[in-house]
Amino acid sequence: MSIKEGAMAQQAGGAPVSLSPPDANIEDPSVALQSKIRHIARIPVEPGRMLIDGESRDASDGRTRPVTSPIHGDVFSLIPEGTPSDIDEAVHAARRAFESRKWLGLAPKERKRTLLRWADLMEAHKLELAVLETRDMGMPVQLALHVDLAGAVEAIRWYGEAIDKIYDEVAPTPDSESVTITRIPLGVVGAIVPWNFPAMIAAWKLGPAIAAGNSVVLKPSEEASLVIIRMAELSREAGLPAGVLNVVTGEGAGAGAALAAHNDVDCITFTGSGETGRKLLEASARSNLKRVSLECGGKTANIIMADAPDLTQAAQAAARAMFANQGQICNAPARLLVERPILEQVVEIVVNRARALRIGDPLDLATDLGPIVNQNQRQKILSAIDQACAEGTRFVLDGRGTAVPSSGFYVGPSVAVDVRPSSALAQEEVFGPVLAVIAFDTLDQAIAIANGTRYGLGAAFWSSDVKSVRRAAQRLLAGTVVINGIGGTAIELPFGGFKQSGFGRDRSLHAIDKYTDFKTVINRS
Repeated sequence: MSIKEGAMAQQAGGAPVSLSPPDANIEDPSVALQSKIRHIARIPVEPGRMLIDGESRDASDGRTRPVTSPIHGDVFSLIPEGTPSDIDEAVHAARRAFESRKWLGLAPKERKRTLLRWADLMEAHKLELAVLETRDMGMPVQLALHVDLAGAVEAIRWYGEAIDKIYDEVAPTPDSESVTITRIPLGVVGAIVPWNFPAMIAAWKLGPAIAAGNSVVLKPSEEASLVIIRMAELSREAGLPAGVLNVVTGEGAGAGAALAAHNDVDCITFTGSGETGRKLLEASARSNLKRVSLECGGKTANIIMADAPDLTQAAQAAARAMFANQGQICNAPARLLVERPILEQVVEIVVNRARALRIGDPLDLATDLGPIVNQNQRQKILSAIDQACAEGTRFVLDGRGTAVPSSGFYVGPSVAVDVRPSSALAQEEVFGPVLAVIAFDTLDQAIAIANGTRYGLGAAFWSSDVKSVRRAAQRLLAGTVVINGIGGTAIELPFGGFKQSGFGRDRSLHAIDKYTDFKTVINRS
């Protein structure tokens, strides 16, 4: 399914819709872009179809599930409800593709060209993909276009470029023998990806797995499958051989569980909840001991010392990073730790910044906060605020009272102060626009609070003191620590966490380690 195909569908008046808007010649670039977005969003979206062995397919039993847009709560498309039988067929297709070496056996430069063609096609269709994603899961279109889709294109292109630049090793040996250490692909990779940044996170996994020579069966989130389906269609158009990338949609309890338990899958890579991550480890143990790599979220601490280089910049960055994508980011700085003498000043800046955020239609380029992905997630966020209030937490900004659109799944930003480090609000991942502010008195206290959760994904630290910076960088237990800044999604840098945030790394050349192993060949002839 594609929007291009949907564009051929007849409107109520009977005329087909063109992808070229009538006002595309407007001189103001932002006005022209907004016009294109609105035009694409009016194009009917045909039901999605799975990709198995290079063919677009429905579920084996014909079942579908509705695709509900969080913007208005309306159903606007369908996706197949994949079955264990569909997973089995996809895995067998992936195995055949791998064993035939029709991808792995190609010259590295040819595989590189294929991935670069795929990246180019994704870039050419980036606006179409961004609008589709926004309609599907509610990400503000600016973010979808310039972060998620831009990041996806970059990842596929980066790993494509890496294919012919990774060398094997020759070990130092006596003259009587030669030893090579060769990096080989694992075989069939099962990838299960989330809904919050569906295109980029999928590309973080597809790029290194396919570049290394594996075949992949990808199970996207049922909340954000349409953009993944379209990306897979473009991979086929780019020339990726049939069976190298297969996409099966549907519920995690059905298709996802079948993929995790399949005895012919060599590796599972997953981004999502800790609860699901545990189930994947159990499935691996019960089946073929397949490798598992997990990224299971976090509770990032953002520490602002009184000697931060620029308090206004630090506080504004805290709000900007926390409320992006409605707080639905695994490493969102959900805990703001502030040195007590500057607490009031920082909170005031954060609250003012949060109040200035524009909440509404995510297809509007001016929107800062769109809807929550679905009604269940919205209710979980509201329940977390309710629980915190019942425990005596004070909210200086309460998203429950924010004016939001009357339809759709919206909630405003919230800022809680005087939060106890041991409280649920400071310990549990809310995955929504709720910021917990915690005061501290000493650097060691701040580090102890920051490390005092079961997560270890990210941390940020603001200070002008070199000794404090060094101490924090050494002692903060997080996969990524940013000094005098927040976040960042550079493809060159490994991303992942410690403790119950999971293990294994996405991004960078280190990601290839998850999808390969080493073969030692000793030649004594």
